[in-house]
Amino acid sequence: MLALSRKKNEAIIVNNDIEITVLDIRGDQVKIGIAAPKEVPIYRKEVYLQIQQENKESQEATDVAGVDELKKLLG
Repeated sequence: MLALSRKKNEAIIVNNDIEITVLDIRGDQVKIGIAAPKEVPIYRKEVYLQIQQENKESQEATDVAGVDELKKLLG
């Protein structure tokens, strides 16, 4: 992990097309702004992890249903 120090209104650039700017600092909270191409998905980590878990559960349910359907077809 790269750790950088930034002050309010300072930014970093990622991959030539993503800019992350420190917008505000209040106590232990930092507000950041992210400018990125529309095709780049941006999620808070807790939301991203929830999406990944739901995708995994959905895939597992689909896999089980597919196996059951195949067993029925093969008799």
